[in-house]
Amino acid sequence: MQEDFLHYVWQHQYFDKTNLRTTDGQLITVLKPGYRNADAGPDFLTARLQLDEVEWSGAVEIHLKASDWHRHQHQTDLKYDQVVLHVVFEADQPVQRLDGSTVPALALAARVGPDLLRAYHKLLEQPATILPCAAQLPAVPEITRTSMVERALLERVELKASVVAALHQRLNDDWEATTYHTLAAAFGFQKNSEPLTRLAKALPLAVVRRHRHDLLQLEALLFGQAGLLAENEDSVGDEYITILRREFDFLRHKYSLHGTALAAHEWNFLRLRPANFPSVRLAQLGAVLHARPALFDALLTAADLPTLTKFFQVPTSAYWRGHYRPGVAGKVPGLGKSSIHLLITNVVVPLRVAYARHIGQPELVESALALLSLLPAEHNHITDNYAVLGFQHRNAADSQGLLALHRAYCAPRRCLHCAVGSRILQRNLVER
Repeated sequence: MQEDFLHYVWQHQYFDKTNLRTTDGQLITVLKPGYRNADAGPDFLTARLQLDEVEWSGAVEIHLKASDWHRHQHQTDLKYDQVVLHVVFEADQPVQRLDGSTVPALALAARVGPDLLRAYHKLLEQPATILPCAAQLPAVPEITRTSMVERALLERVELKASVVAALHQRLNDDWEATTYHTLAAAFGFQKNSEPLTRLAKALPLAVVRRHRHDLLQLEALLFGQAGLLAENEDSVGDEYITILRREFDFLRHKYSLHGTALAAHEWNFLRLRPANFPSVRLAQLGAVLHARPALFDALLTAADLPTLTKFFQVPTSAYWRGHYRPGVAGKVPGLGKSSIHLLITNVVVPLRVAYARHIGQPELVESALALLSLLPAEHNHITDNYAVLGFQHRNAADSQGLLALHRAYCAPRRCLHCAVGSRILQRNLVER
């Protein structure tokens, strides 16, 4: 059994309330179970209970065993002093608040019906290669599935926006710097997002701004700080790389960049098509930084999808149109539409949502999300599996929602937090 099951039981009050009492004999009347807390602290907040003749308002904490209170160190955390009821499956020991007072406990082991337990195990123990409830999905109304995907999409976008907001705070409320760092990370396209995130830290926007008018100097800074200008058998005798190396040596001394550069081995080239090599992505990022002097304003105010697409459609320098990596020749295509769509999804949308939250204009969130419905659906093994099972997959909003559903609910089997899983469990219970 998982703790999520007890959360579900408490939230929906699916247990026998006959002569409901705490472990020390107090009569319990549940006036309001409270609402689920998604942040740190007790599991349910603003609950209202009556213990004997006294009404209490506060939090409810839920554990499989009462002793989990101590295992999780709640006895030393002030947030748990507001707990008015400890709901457990097994009450194996009493627990106390910081002031030494005992927290009333409710044990549910004898109050949860066997039919509910069987329905729960039937849902979670289904062997499925795609998602746990695959075999039972046909019984779930389409509106339930659609609303859950929309909910997962909003949670995914809000999570990305919160990362942008935290970055904005660390960068002293500088939206242009926030955009620079967010854009750099996104140009890593998952495989190289982490080293590109570190590169943005190693190459401050203040330095980039001073040289963004000169593409050669900008490339020298980007590739030099990336550790990709070190001489090797590929680049020996390459005139352009020699110029970049010489330019970087000068700029590195000028801006005291010693010791902050990445090493060449930190970049991932393995199992990537040449067009996705980090050297190609760096050249494309450099071209955007060179051609677009006001990143934040341009991405925030672009009125339509064609304008946003044009923002990213910037040709790289002549050298990088003919080289995949330093000293390695080959015809390199420009930034493709699918890559641009991913950049809009992972940069523009969360950036706009974070800004909307920052200035207190929630209506801008809707317009940011609307961008996703204009983008084509992303096809991968996860989204395609959901489409086979009957989930709508028409555009990028659906793709992002399905990816969020998979990662946040299906893969970790958080079925009881999902509207689809909850509906199936209720149906299984009714059938019995």
